[in-house]
Amino acid sequence: MTYAEIKQHFIGKLMKNLAFAIAKTIINGFERHIYLYSEITQTAKQRFEQHRWKDIQVAAKARTDFYDQRIEETLVTIKQDFCITELNDELWQYVKSCYIELLSKHPQPELAESFYNSIFCHLFAREYYHNAYIFVQSTATRLDTLPTPKIFTSYHPDEHGLFETISLIMKRHKFSVPFSHLKKDINILISKFRQQADKTRYPLSDLQFDILDSVFYRNKGAYVIGRVISPAGEIPFIISLLNTEKGGLFIDALITKGEQMAVVFGFARAYFFVDCQHPHALVDFLNRLIPHKTSADLYSAIGFHKQGKTQFYRDFLNHLDNSDDKLVLAPGIKGMVMSVFMLPSYPYVFKIIKDKFSPSKNMTRADVKGKYRLVKLHDRVGRMADTMEYSEVAFPKQRFSTELLEELNTVAPSLLRYENDLVIIKHMYIERKMTPLNLFLATANDEEVDDAMYGYGKAIKQLIAADIFPGDMLLKNFGVTRHGRVIFYDYDEITYMNEVNFRIKPEAVTEEQIYAAEPWYSVAPGDVFPEEIATFALANNRYRQAFLRHHANLLEAKYWQDCQTSVAKGVFADVYPYPENTRFCYWKTANTEQKNNNP
Repeated sequence: MTYAEIKQHFIGKLMKNLAFAIAKTIINGFERHIYLYSEITQTAKQRFEQHRWKDIQVAAKARTDFYDQRIEETLVTIKQDFCITELNDELWQYVKSCYIELLSKHPQPELAESFYNSIFCHLFAREYYHNAYIFVQSTATRLDTLPTPKIFTSYHPDEHGLFETISLIMKRHKFSVPFSHLKKDINILISKFRQQADKTRYPLSDLQFDILDSVFYRNKGAYVIGRVISPAGEIPFIISLLNTEKGGLFIDALITKGEQMAVVFGFARAYFFVDCQHPHALVDFLNRLIPHKTSADLYSAIGFHKQGKTQFYRDFLNHLDNSDDKLVLAPGIKGMVMSVFMLPSYPYVFKIIKDKFSPSKNMTRADVKGKYRLVKLHDRVGRMADTMEYSEVAFPKQRFSTELLEELNTVAPSLLRYENDLVIIKHMYIERKMTPLNLFLATANDEEVDDAMYGYGKAIKQLIAADIFPGDMLLKNFGVTRHGRVIFYDYDEITYMNEVNFRIKPEAVTEEQIYAAEPWYSVAPGDVFPEEIATFALANNRYRQAFLRHHANLLEAKYWQDCQTSVAKGVFADVYPYPENTRFCYWKTANTEQKNNNP
């Protein structure tokens, strides 16, 4: 070998050693993330047993930040230890190769790939965001070819009888708190199954129960999830468990309908705490139970929201490649803070913060980001849409309608730049597409109006119960999902209940007061007059009358003040992610149908 060849050999060896060291640093950061994530997740059972509801909220907020904290720690280490200032093409291709090798036997390779992507994208410019350097396409396809990890236990009711089998299932998780009336609960459960699940009406010898080994914890509930396999097919189910807070557990509900299960896993719910070392296998299992939920939906639902973002973006890129419709402005009244657009063929909307707000909006871009972050960290109680936050998102320029591109260039030029045939958006939110409530009501019949106004008021009350004051309660700020649920999605004015002063509006006495253009009484920042909901949000008499039938108390300051007091005392109302009439207590006592079919 020549001197030059020898020199090149040693340089190549040094570069490969350096690449391995960087890859190992990144995987170590990911391992620390998984360790801490698992640690706080595994303690969810204890918090449920001890009914430490406040601690559950604290843990949920803390866990949401874990990923970003580990990313920041790993970035600091890489910058300090390896003096990374600019991209070395050859080095980082070696780094990716080494990382793939490190993942060859890893139990969570898809999550580790997303962690790598986050590190790289924080270090280098968007022009390098392609598959040569990051995992635009996953290499974790081996997961689909390997034997499925054991994440559920199968039960055969013909061995012990139906009652005893269900009893075994309920006891297998070894809760430290006993069931209060397990025999009675199981008998109701069996009756409900027979009512709801036609496919289970076979001899016990033809049935098999597959029960996930992990219990799903969220807020005040614990959920046992599985399926019944019979000659007629599979019946998925969710069994909801609650704590009496007096030393006992009980079965609260059985959910077998696909739409109701979808709501339990809905995009307006907080993330579950689920102790599972094989999330890919868990997502696959859940996808069979709730087939219209995407992998992105399910990864987010079980707490891996960053992986949900990764999966979503891959799905979106695939949709772009297989569609040709144009991005257009979303229907409805234009917002004063956000500009919203959509792809008609895709069930999501894209939201960007305008450069300048309406004069009535006394806030900054940072304030708006803070509100969206608040929602991310908070319990959304099924009434606030989850959002995915992205930076440096590239769209093909030719996919923008002329009207939309003109609008974005007008309202948010600081967030747009152009690279060849691409439009790059510096910062945006992506959210599930819904029909704005005002548009829904415009074409609704009387029954639909009644249901929608019931849902609108219920949404406000459940947000209050979660210590959230929505701020702007105009109908346009709420949406209707495909399941008919009313969801709040305009967050720029939300705040906590203790930051609001609910007042009774003084009555006008003199003629000057009656016809005054401005209030004659003092109004301080944070003052809210609930009766004005009727004036501003319910000007349409048809809507107002429907609202008054169900939620007249929302127009009274005292109602809000009482709720405010309860929240301040740490008393949080129960909000169930399933219809009231599915609860066992309702089933035992109700004689007539009630309106609460849409929680």
